[in-house]
Formats: sequence, structure tokens, C-alpha cells
Amino acid sequence: MALAAALATIDTCGADHGAAALVGPDGSIEHHGDAARSFRWASITKLVTALAVLSAVDDGVMDLDGPAGPPGSTVRHLLAHVSGLPFEGEAVLAKPGTRRIYSNPGFDALGALLEQRSARPFDVVLSERVLRPLGMTGARLVDRPSEGLHGTLDDAARLAAELLRPRIMRVATLASATSVAFPGLKGRLPGVGSFDPLDWGLGFEIRDGKHPHWTGTRNSPETFGHFGGSGTFLWVDPQLDRALVCLTDRDYGPWALEAWPPFSDAVIDATDRP
Repeated sequence: MALAAALATIDTCGADHGAAALVGPDGSIEHHGDAARSFRWASITKLVTALAVLSAVDDGVMDLDGPAGPPGSTVRHLLAHVSGLPFEGEAVLAKPGTRRIYSNPGFDALGALLEQRSARPFDVVLSERVLRPLGMTGARLVDRPSEGLHGTLDDAARLAAELLRPRIMRVATLASATSVAFPGLKGRLPGVGSFDPLDWGLGFEIRDGKHPHWTGTRNSPETFGHFGGSGTFLWVDPQLDRALVCLTDRDYGPWALEAWPPFSDAVIDATDRP
């Protein structure tokens, strides 16, 4: 009852529609809202694109240290937002590996490379490697590999369960991807602030000691995930062995940094620990 009440507070965030789910290794534990309604995921898409790339690395289709993006950059650089590419546009702002610059074009480049290596459109590859194996039947890519996925709460919960107990990639691959890549680099997390360091894995933001932050104050430093500009987030806390998914149709803004951390804390407080 306490968990259901905590999840229901998503209704107070000011969105026309919202849905949230607490997820364990076997799937959704409790949810609130319409689990079948399709939402725009925005940058949560990057988690799915990263999974497709990492799956291709496991299969030998792509090489983390193979060239990709600007001169001197690799697949690893693009995944970790250290290729030198900007938030938007084509200008190279830094030498690869020297600054953490959050980049949408970097993930679009990953999609294009995976498409080239697979000799099939990226949306087809994404479906083959991630959506279909995980049973994400309501998810579809309608735009860029960096931010173009639309899907349901049920789809997001299936993604979160994969990040707790990977099936489509090796356990060691996920462990590496959710560890800090290129440690010690400063940077700016759009919509949140500047951090030194701005820790990131291979596609996954890592909470560490960032403040302020979009996750809860009770989340462990090992928490990883992503939020989206459409008012969405997904975090996985390995210490809790739980994940929390939140989808709304209210664009990200200052409201999110005010609402999301106490929402996450309330859900964590109401959670039966494993």
C-alpha cells in the first residue's frame, strides 16, 4: 500500500499524463498510471541505442576502440560523451578524451555506424537486437538514435529489468558500461549543472556524488541511468537491486529537479529491500 501511494505522487508533477513503475530483476513490482500509453522517451532512447551498440560489440560486429566520430575518436568515446562533439551541431569542441561534452550527434553517429556495419536500417537493427528480444512490443523509433524512441511504461520496465539482469549482453559488458569511463573529466549535464567530475559510463550516466541531481538523495552512488527532455527518467540502483521508471508528457524543466528526487526517495522508503 505504501509503495502504491508513493508511485501515485507522480500525479502531482503537473503533467497531463504520467506513469511510473518500480522494477525488480523479474519485472515490474508495482506501477501507477496507464502502462500501455505511449510516451516520447527523448534521451532515455540513448540507453536503448547503447544496448544495441554493446550487443554488437559482444558479437564482434563493432569494436569499442574502433574509429567513430571526429578524427581520433572511437565508439567508446562516443558512448561516453568525450568525442569532442557538441550538444547539437557538427563543430568539434575538444580533442577526444579530454572533456565530457554531452552530445546528441555522438549517439546519432553511433546509430549510423551500427546501421552501416549491419547493412540494415538502424530502426530494424534496434528492433532485432533490443526491442524484440526484450518483448518491448510497444516501442518504436520515430526519430534520431539519440532521442527518437516512443514507448510504454511496460516497455520501459522491460528495459529496466534487462539492466538489472542482462540477457542480451554479457554481464561483464554491462558492468564495464556502468563503470566510469574516462574518469576525472569535468563537464555540464544539460538542465542540471556543471560537475567536476561529470562521471559517465558507456551510455549510462553514473550518479556518484553529484549534487544537485535528478535521482534521489537515498540512491547509492552506483546508481546509473538517464533522464529525458520529455519529462522521463529511468534509474537502476545496484545496491537496492531495484529500478524506477517515470514517464510523463511534461517537458523537462526546473520542476523536475524539484519533484523527482523526493519522488525517488519516497519510492525507495516504501520499497521492500531484497
